[in-house]
Amino acid sequence: MSDTSTWYRSSYSDYEGGNCVEVASSSLTVHVRDSKDKAGPQLSFSPAAWAAFLVFAAEAQVSGVE
Repeated sequence: MSDTSTWYRSSYSDYEGGNCVEVASSSLTVHVRDSKDKAGPQLSFSPAAWAAFLVFAAEAQVSGVE
């Protein structure tokens, strides 16, 4: 992952040091990291897998599943 990539923090992230997730994407990969540990491990997904996760998460939120 390039240091010049633009990372976006989740609108659901907690700025008090709690749940902080950031995402950066390229044409081939979506990267996810903990914003409190920028040099730490990252997860990488294909765009299709990430899109499927977003659909699942949105449906789970609507149905009240956590």
